[in-house]
Amino acid sequence: MPQTIRAVVVDAAAPGRLAIKPVELRDPDRDEVGVRVTAISLNRGETRRALQVAEPGWRPGWDFAGIVESAAADGTGPKPGTRVVGLLPSGAWAERINCRSHAVAVLPDVVSDAEAATLPVAGLTALHALRQGGLLLGRKVLIDGASGGVGHLACQLAAAAGALVWGHVRREEHRAAVEACGARAVLGRDLGAAKPHGPFWLIVDSLGASALGAALGMLQPNGTCVTFGVSEGPTATFESRDFFGTGGVKLYGLTLFHELMSVERAGIGLRLLAELIEAKKLRPQIAVEAPWDEIGTIGRRLIDREFTGKAVLHIR
Repeated sequence: MPQTIRAVVVDAAAPGRLAIKPVELRDPDRDEVGVRVTAISLNRGETRRALQVAEPGWRPGWDFAGIVESAAADGTGPKPGTRVVGLLPSGAWAERINCRSHAVAVLPDVVSDAEAATLPVAGLTALHALRQGGLLLGRKVLIDGASGGVGHLACQLAAAAGALVWGHVRREEHRAAVEACGARAVLGRDLGAAKPHGPFWLIVDSLGASALGAALGMLQPNGTCVTFGVSEGPTATFESRDFFGTGGVKLYGLTLFHELMSVERAGIGLRLLAELIEAKKLRPQIAVEAPWDEIGTIGRRLIDREFTGKAVLHIR
């Protein structure tokens, strides 16, 4: 029978347009585990939609960590009592959820709920973006938005793969954090500041607009630019001759949920990322930790770029 739970819901009358309200949780499908959620993290895309465009009643949320309460009826996935990290298309900001068994991964004991909750969208996006570069050992990689939720993980993953990593930031106060992630910090108003350090084998772009335009002119022959965000703007212009004249260069548009359907299920990458934390090769930067009833305030602060790194909320 469906049960009543509490979840974050878009409410135009609530502070920050987000409120915790009673909702109905349907019975799980045969390939779904039931999870009691202990921590969630916020991503700019889902938060912007919730605060700015979503209809009242929509339930946001992609990232969660928690404890399995019921096993999948088809025998897949972890057993009850197992700590997991996972990903939903929406609705993860709730005290209980149902999730496909292929979209969760078992957590090592040393990985905290807060660390795990940062991994699904940001970590998997970084992982799939870097995989477009193939073997990175000894190759130059440039990451823009390097102090952000995806950027700081991408810098660490690229460094762990043996790449020579540059991370672009626009503010001096972000330099130390990027360098702590194993990257050489490039400071400048636009991504063109990185040009003297190139050309690059792989460029990971989350900004779009002028950053994407600059990136397409800084690739080495057969290099790749992966783009997945438009936080600077949705329209880019670039010098076509500089792009095709380099020879063999590629522009790859990455949408995470497409990757998870066509390339690799979420649970596989999440397990890898959690094991890298366990091995101390990956360290999520958590800027804000708070109870989940502060969701409206923290969401607004995220959209207003009041902090870098990830925001994690704990469900009590």
